[in-house]
Amino acid sequence: MARRCSITGKGVLTGNNVSHANNKSRRRYLPNLQESSFFSDVLGTSIQIRLTTNGIRTIEHNGGLDSFLLGTPNRRLPEEAQSLKRRILRAKAKKEAVAA
Repeated sequence: MARRCSITGKGVLTGNNVSHANNKSRRRYLPNLQESSFFSDVLGTSIQIRLTTNGIRTIEHNGGLDSFLLGTPNRRLPEEAQSLKRRILRAKAKKEAVAA
């Protein structure tokens, strides 16, 4: 499982640990990933995804998973988020066809 956010695309960064004597050794800065589940109103199910805390706040700020994905252009979403967006669009079109 990659250490990358499914929504924001944030991943591992590298840098140096610098001691008091100015010795440098390589280190990794890991993103704060959390397993989180969001309810999709269109799909009618709960979707479990691995996000950074910043990604969770972004989704909640935009009114939920469905509205965030539908309001964000594909060029700004990672591939996993784009496939989820396509699932939501298909389900939404199917619901509208049944209602019409």
